[in-house]
Amino acid sequence: MDCWVDGLPADALSLKDRGLAYGDGLFETIAVRAGQPLLLDRHLMRLADGCARLAIASDIERVRHELQSYATAMGEGVLKLILTRGDGLRGYAPDPSAQGRRILQGNPPAAYPAAHAEQGVRLFPCSTRLSRQPLLAGLKHLNRLEQVIARAEWQDSEHAEGLMLDQAGRVIEGVFSNLFLVRDGVLITADLKRCGVAGVMRAEILFQAESLGIPVQITDIPLEQLQWADEVFVCNSVYGVWPVRACAALSWPVGPLTRKLQTIARALLDA
Repeated sequence: MDCWVDGLPADALSLKDRGLAYGDGLFETIAVRAGQPLLLDRHLMRLADGCARLAIASDIERVRHELQSYATAMGEGVLKLILTRGDGLRGYAPDPSAQGRRILQGNPPAAYPAAHAEQGVRLFPCSTRLSRQPLLAGLKHLNRLEQVIARAEWQDSEHAEGLMLDQAGRVIEGVFSNLFLVRDGVLITADLKRCGVAGVMRAEILFQAESLGIPVQITDIPLEQLQWADEVFVCNSVYGVWPVRACAALSWPVGPLTRKLQTIARALLDA
């Protein structure tokens, strides 16, 4: 399907775009089923927060309308929205009058082995560490070079995802997912106040867990805490939930709370 730029089909982008020059922008990756962009409200909530924090001018209701129209035309697949600050002159200083540029790209449905969801995945222990930057923590901004470097650390099919730590050795997330532990019935995920991406599925799982009365902790996770976990899983808004069965020498069973939340995530993505 053709890309859209600012609501119109396009196959080119201005060379002055600050997204290209500086990674000055945000993006969302959205599953589309039967012409519907799934978890759209959560995606737009995160996008609006990112625009406010980066002071990028954008009409979120216009974005919603364009996403819906594009998804209807797509039918099925994975939709990527890139929102940049727009054009700029040489230099870092942004033009306060610049209007955000909206880029929509359509891709085929993601194809992952069924075994990832059914039997669980093995994580690669990445040596690439996430940098501390509270001003950008949680945002899905365009500069993903840490993830690019981390993903290049493995090429085998044995590992479906990588485990990323911060500079202090705390467990933060996967390369393209968020990570949860279960210990004594408590659902635990990393505090993302220093670094990491606040995923849409992460937010949904936290909401669903609290609705079900499942105890939740958002906290720092020392690496050694992994060995005490009863269950581990990763999640994102495209594939839902994958149980984690191993990382390096550690291993875990696919537990009941993982299965419960996986079922809920699957229902949300089959809508």
